[in-house]
Amino acid sequence: MNGWVVVVAASAPALVAGPVMWFLSRFDKRNTEQHKGNMGVLNRIEGKVDKLDERVDDHIQWHLKDGG
Repeated sequence: MNGWVVVVAASAPALVAGPVMWFLSRFDKRNTEQHKGNMGVLNRIEGKVDKLDERVDDHIQWHLKDGG
């Protein structure tokens, strides 16, 4: 009987940890895919902001040059 107690006691953490680790690995994969998609959006926004920044700088220079 004592042998079974040791087997059950040793197996219990693995029975709990296995499904938890599986869930965490699936969550991590999904999270990585979301980050990849978000980086694409951020890169597009960054391009638009850079273009807008350039236009504002040009406009400010126009005001400074013409005294407008």
